Formats: sequence, structure tokens, C-alpha cells
Amino acid sequence: MNTKTQAKIYAYYSNETGYADAAQALLEASDIADYIDAAMSVAIKPNLVNSKPASYGSTTHPEVVEGIIRFLLGRGIKNLSIIEGSWVGESTKTAFRNCGYEDLSKKYKVPLFDLKGDATVIKSYNGQKFSVCAKALETDFLINVPVLKAHCQTKMTCCLKNLKGVIPDGEKRRYHTAGIHKPVAVLNAIVMTGYCVVDSICGDLTFEEGGNPVPNGTLIAGRDPLAIDSYCAKLIGFEPDEIDYIRYAKKIFSSDGAYRLTALNKSAAGNGKPAAKTSGACARLSGCIEDSQACSACYASLIRALWQTDKKTLDKIGKIKIGQGYRGQNRRGNGTETGLGVGDCCKGFETCVPGCPPDALQIRKVLYNYYKR
Repeated sequence: MNTKTQAKIYAYYSNETGYADAAQALLEASDIADYIDAAMSVAIKPNLVNSKPASYGSTTHPEVVEGIIRFLLGRGIKNLSIIEGSWVGESTKTAFRNCGYEDLSKKYKVPLFDLKGDATVIKSYNGQKFSVCAKALETDFLINVPVLKAHCQTKMTCCLKNLKGVIPDGEKRRYHTAGIHKPVAVLNAIVMTGYCVVDSICGDLTFEEGGNPVPNGTLIAGRDPLAIDSYCAKLIGFEPDEIDYIRYAKKIFSSDGAYRLTALNKSAAGNGKPAAKTSGACARLSGCIEDSQACSACYASLIRALWQTDKKTLDKIGKIKIGQGYRGQNRRGNGTETGLGVGDCCKGFETCVPGCPPDALQIRKVLYNYYKR
């Protein structure tokens, strides 16, 4: 990890379903080519915590991995594999099949490795011993492809925590016994990530198992998992230091998680297409929103912020405006409106959360201050 300069992060916005093309385009525009060559063995590590399709919000879209494979093949890299170990009690082989990875493997002749059956290697860190699956250590270049989503114990999960899939089941149990945060941070010092591609297409709002997906349509990439997780914490509504494993990782790597963001295909974040429909808890929260042609990325940020906001605050604020239909409208001083808008399209409102899109943390702070006034 680069501890002395701002890490480069790339975000690709898309309201389309062509996520293989989006992932390939993202990597073409990123700096990953600076770190790979054709002679390398490359392992791609998605998040297949369970065997639910990606649309549930818990697992990595196979289309994203397909785009990564296309990119690597185009660079002459042929020694590819997809590796994963699902959570305790779940069959990785079932997840490979149900989540579309068996079909992907056949299409591109990229082997699947179930790490639950892999040999393990004992690694030491500061006098402590950690067990890691051998395949994750043997590869020349590991591409980490997590889902940005909520987690019941750690509040969020993304790049740093996704590496938990490269340890055996017994070690996963031990991590939870040890409080999970510190072991996750240490794991990232033992297993070095070559590059990250974050699936933020529809990560779950509430729980790592899925069921409340938030349509977002965004992919994020970069070399530094700590910097990316620091950025993604804000996207999902938290200060980075609210996530304990991020705080521990900062100490281990003597880094503040600083980053410099490059937005790609930015027009797709506000191209007039409405946000995708929400479900479950997200649908309930959408009752707080007055939407007029909001794009998915902006709408997702607002939903995530609302999840972090208590009901008393929401009841006082009333309807929150969002969407391109509010462009050019001036709501200042209009007593019949809340005057609260989200995104650059609502700049004419009495109070506006700027950004295209703003992150959930920005919105969360404005909601709190708006309630207090």
C-alpha cells in the first residue's frame, strides 16, 4: 500500500446492465497496467459469501468478473483463476454454480478453485500465527472483487474484509472469536492485494446475506484497499474511523487512507435515466423521498443516508427532493416545501447537499444539521 501519497481511485458510473463492458472500460482507464505483465499468474477473488444471485445484494456480479477476465486476456495474461471460500456452512461449489461462475469458467476456460479444500500455510505476524489458504499466497497478482454492502458486525464490508474468503473455515471462526476487526486488518498485511475492483452495483443496505439491495450501478477500482475502503465507508454513510478494521489497518500500514478520485463515464451518473426500483427496507425508506428523474448513484446515496438516520429526524424533515426534474427550480423561502434537496440538480433549494453524486456521509450530516435548526 502507498502510505506517502494519495492513492489513485477510479469510479465508473453506469445505469446500464452491461457490467462486463463497464468493468473492462474501468480497468482500461485505470493504472492496473502499471503492475501486471503477461507472465504473471492472476487470481480473481469475488465475494460469494453465499449462493444467492448478485441481484440480492450479497455476491459479486459474474459480469464484473467477466469484464476483468476480458481485460486480462487482452493483456496477454493466460494463467488465470477464480478463487473463493464461502462462509462457514455454505458450499462454495454451490455458490459457483448458482451465482453464474460455472458458466463463466466454461466460457473463458478459467478454472474455479474452492479454497475450502485448499492446503493451508501458517504465517506469522508480530508473534501471532495465522492460517491462510495456499492458493492465495501462491498467485503472483491477486485481484480483489468485493461487494460494497452493509455488515451486521462490522457495519460495512468491502476490500479489506473480503480477504476473509482466503482463510479456512476454522480460521474464520477464530477471527470472530477474536473480535474480527484486528484479524481482518492483519490479514491484509499477510495477503497482499494486487488490485481491487469493487462491485457497488446493488450492495445490500442492511446485512451481508442480501435481501435489501440498493441499486447503484457503480464500479470502483484502485490498488490500495485501505484507501478504497476509506472512500467506500463515506459512500455507505460512515466516517472511515467508525469502521474499526479500517482504523486498525491505518495503524498497521502507517497510512491515513488518503486518496484521489477520478470519475469515469460521469455523464452516466446524471443522464436522465430514473433510479432503479428498490425493495424491502429500501422501498420503505423511499417513502421519505420525492423523486423526479433521480439517477441510481444519487438515489442510492440518499437511501443509505436515510438508513443511518433515526425516525424522529425523518418525521420532522418530511419529503426530501432529489432528481433532474428539479434542475433550475428555486425553492428558497417557500414555506410549503421542506426546502431540502439532494444532489447538484437541487442547487436551487434552501438547503442542498451538493455533489453528482454526493456520498451518504455528506447527506447524513446535512440531515442531522437540518433537523437541529
